Amino acid sequence: MKKDEATALDTKSTAPAEVSRRDLVTKFGVIGATALAATLAGVSLSACASASGATSSSSILKRRYGMVIDVRKCIGCRGCVLACKVENKTPPGVNYNVVLEQAFTVRPNDKPVFQTRPCFHCEKPSCVDVCPASATFKRESDGIVAIDYDRCIGCRYCLTACPYGARTFDFGENYPHTSEGSPFAAVPSPEYGQYRERSAHKSPIGNARKCTFCEHLQDDNGAYDKKAGRWPACARTCPGHAIVFGDLNDPESYPSRLLNERQAIRLKDDMGTEPNVYYLI
Repeated sequence: MKKDEATALDTKSTAPAEVSRRDLVTKFGVIGATALAATLAGVSLSACASASGATSSSSILKRRYGMVIDVRKCIGCRGCVLACKVENKTPPGVNYNVVLEQAFTVRPNDKPVFQTRPCFHCEKPSCVDVCPASATFKRESDGIVAIDYDRCIGCRYCLTACPYGARTFDFGENYPHTSEGSPFAAVPSPEYGQYRERSAHKSPIGNARKCTFCEHLQDDNGAYDKKAGRWPACARTCPGHAIVFGDLNDPESYPSRLLNERQAIRLKDDMGTEPNVYYLI
């Protein structure tokens, strides 16, 4: 096993004036029985964590990577979705990041509100608890929830357990230009630093898959280098800078400062999963 592969598996603003914080809170409350409402069901306001970590489980982590997403800056371009698929070479039906859209009618001429949804890399992930093969685990070094493709048996219990719908299953489909035997198919996926070529009956086909915060871009010390472009593809690509990524245990990181300055929510926070993705409102 390559050194980087073993390491990966072992340890590893101002918004438009016409949309106010009160408007967004009101809008989230009147969505109704729509797709976004289903996702936002159970949302509760959380006290924004200080950079030292809000929970006892956070205190043992060297780093606690997470995202702060400003819904007032997201324009729904879905550049993050495309960037994620290109970076991770995900096939049809496998999406690590999606953008949900809802049109509101609280006021005349209201604009849609968009919500980017990656994996939330929870402090207490329910997907880890239900995995019978221990293929899904939370890395102690940085809090990233990962999947060992060689252990995953494809039971899909984790898909059912995730309250955010952040996991998908690889049924072995391919885009026409990535079909087996094509030149593009021979280019390996960088996920987990394993560089697997996609071929039938081999992982990750038949496995559960999810956002990894592009952890394959970390250096040997588990750090990202934003200036060098070694940063999660969605955050790196977002034209409106709505997606902010960093170490939530670092009080000087940009996401930590945003949480101290702005009001934020965590989706379904009352379920006790303690997600590491926050939404600014």
